[in-house]
Amino acid sequence: MRKAISIFFRLIEVFFIVLFLFSTVFYQLVTYGIDQGIGQLGIVWNARPVSEVMNDAAAGDTVKTKLLLIEEIKKFAIDSLGLKASNNYTTFYDQHGKSILWVLTAAEKYRLQSYEWKFPVIGRVSYKGFFIYEKGKKEEQKLLAKGFDTDFRPTSAWSTLGWFRDPILSNFLNRSEGQIAELIIHEMTHATLYVKSSVDFNENLASAVGEEGAEEFLKFKYGDSSEVLIDFRNRNEDYNRFASHMLSGTRQLDSLYHTFSSTDQEETKNSLKQMMIKSIVESLDTVSFHKKKRYTKLFDNDQLPNNAYFLGFTRYDAQKEEMKKELKEKFQHNIKKYLYDLKNKFSN
Repeated sequence: MRKAISIFFRLIEVFFIVLFLFSTVFYQLVTYGIDQGIGQLGIVWNARPVSEVMNDAAAGDTVKTKLLLIEEIKKFAIDSLGLKASNNYTTFYDQHGKSILWVLTAAEKYRLQSYEWKFPVIGRVSYKGFFIYEKGKKEEQKLLAKGFDTDFRPTSAWSTLGWFRDPILSNFLNRSEGQIAELIIHEMTHATLYVKSSVDFNENLASAVGEEGAEEFLKFKYGDSSEVLIDFRNRNEDYNRFASHMLSGTRQLDSLYHTFSSTDQEETKNSLKQMMIKSIVESLDTVSFHKKKRYTKLFDNDQLPNNAYFLGFTRYDAQKEEMKKELKEKFQHNIKKYLYDLKNKFSN
């Protein structure tokens, strides 16, 4: 009996030692998780049911019209595109025009390699979100001090992959109908299929399905020759031409970095890097856009993009056109069949 009691207390002792070591080693991960949980719960808690907003006389007609549109988009995405049904987008959170989540990405200074964070369940990811701006800036400064390129900016939407009920954010409603459809379908794709430690695949897939799905919705609602669909297509074409140009720039930078050696001076490498980035940005004038001002005035000489910015196009756009091609040629634009095939592929 004494031996059993001794073993029991020894196990308790080991448990607390392991718990102490875990909390020490993973302190930053635990505190980050707590911050994210509090931030997300604060939004979920303060979000109002859409039905309540629709019955609120103080809510404007524009808000109500856009909320009804999102309900239509969600129904279409579930019924026609095969996206997962959920309680997402049944609540509304008023941001009062303010950003509420910022995303940090980072990359090596002379190599197109993303910095990655590792999390339970979702695995390795190349971005990190912050509901507290100051904490995100503090982490960015640490990465800058280590020599990484960084990009820290507000984001308009995210998916919690089923952990919480994702609300409609008030800033969604500032977008055009096509842009709202693309955004909602993009995020619903994440909730339908998300492959662990495969950020680039997940984001490219959501981008491809978001763009194609939004076009299908606008065709269904307004017709193939409608002004709203033509405007969406033109805007989409402009973005994809911009993304293609920046991806080409990414390949140019990659070729440049492969010429660098460990004996090259930092000043020389940085000068060559900045010259090439400036050339990539200036050559945007050669791209044929429907509306040139959308992209040709994005940068100035004092605020040129860096590796972290360029890798964003790898994350969201590098595989997208190939996915669209497969969707068209192998599945005849049938997104439901395409996603079903992918689910089977990744479940094996």
